[in-house]
Amino acid sequence: MTIKEYDVFVIGTGTAGKSVAFECAAEGMKVAIADNREFGGTCSQRGCDPKKVLVGITHAMQLAVNLKGKGIDSVPNIDWAALQKYKATFTDSVPASTEKKLKEAGIEMFHQSPKFLDENTLSVEGKTIRAKKIVIATGQKPMELKIPGREYLKVSDDFFELEELPESIVFVGAGYIGMEFAHIAARCGAKVTVVEFGDRPLAPFEADIVSHLTKASEALGIEFIFNARVSAVEKLQKNYRVSFEKNSKIETVTARMIFNTAGRVPSIDDLDLEIGNVAFEKNGVSVNEFLQNTTNKNVYACGDVSASGALPLTPTSSQEARIVSLNIRKGNHTRMDFPPVPSVVFTIPQVASIGLTEEEAKKKGYDFVVEYKSVPKWFSAKHINEKVYAYKTIVDKKRNIVLGAHIIASEAGEMINLFVLAMCGKLTTEAIKAMIFAYPTWGNDIKGMV
Repeated sequence: MTIKEYDVFVIGTGTAGKSVAFECAAEGMKVAIADNREFGGTCSQRGCDPKKVLVGITHAMQLAVNLKGKGIDSVPNIDWAALQKYKATFTDSVPASTEKKLKEAGIEMFHQSPKFLDENTLSVEGKTIRAKKIVIATGQKPMELKIPGREYLKVSDDFFELEELPESIVFVGAGYIGMEFAHIAARCGAKVTVVEFGDRPLAPFEADIVSHLTKASEALGIEFIFNARVSAVEKLQKNYRVSFEKNSKIETVTARMIFNTAGRVPSIDDLDLEIGNVAFEKNGVSVNEFLQNTTNKNVYACGDVSASGALPLTPTSSQEARIVSLNIRKGNHTRMDFPPVPSVVFTIPQVASIGLTEEEAKKKGYDFVVEYKSVPKWFSAKHINEKVYAYKTIVDKKRNIVLGAHIIASEAGEMINLFVLAMCGKLTTEAIKAMIFAYPTWGNDIKGMV
């Protein structure tokens, strides 16, 4: 049997995988890449990018709602089918474009998930592949809820392909995806219920800030059922019935469609990692500070599938890809040392966070001061009649630098980027206040938050 040999074999064509492939190929290495789905990854086709397109339309609608009677006569209706067609203009060309660029770079492509045969050998498309270095960048997939009737649950991929929006939807899980989709669906006219195992949405985020989002969501018409463990899904004549345990009692809720938004897990099931002596854990492929596997030194992992401890976000995937690429091309000398990483939930209003929450700062033993205010009367919010605007900042007393910043606002995602600059540059609060920003802008407001 002929064995095809490569310097680098990359599994996964998303942000992380294709970046490593392009950089290694540019160095003159013989590179191949494989994916069992459309080339281009999650973010560009069924994640961040199409999600933001859908959010953009609802943002325009919400602005009209805020300003109705203040110069806006009526609130526009959303045409779901037209919106989906518009979204497709961003996503449909991604696979072909990705493959074209890979081909131009001299990278050989395989359209199947490989399986390990030993530490350096893979089987893919009936071919045996041997590679000096193997990079796992397969990302994450929806976590399966192992309950009766789970075959009736839709996932995030399905939401992006809905030709019609159902009149009622239940989202099981109130994390990023569940909350963002709930806001999109509710503004587009669906009756939305969110069933959550915990006692609030967005568990990793600052509780005080999330409380504002919960109230805003309820005002939008979203119903929350907290502290509920989903136990089964049944198909009725037209609807589906979700059973859940709450306060030791079984209760139910019905809707035309049920989505599993309970979280995502590393996409590694098809790789036969044990055969390749590749260590893995709950959060993904086990790696050291070089993003090299802890048991198979020929393997690296980057992006959401890597158990590096970094947040599973596109920017961190790009950063991890850079580290892996450097270590493959130059030898292990670049360690993973991430700066503060911001995180944004694209609900309306947005929730954005960077650094420590108040609870985390306490656990770490910092001597700090907290500033927490609701400020809808600040001009940035008031001029668009936005009723929800709040922030919480955590500042180290001794060094007078920002340890954490948490914002709920229409433009929280852009505002948090200024805190990235402040925290990465270790700017004191005096230095931030001494800066001159354009006014009136959302960015200028951060001077009042520290």
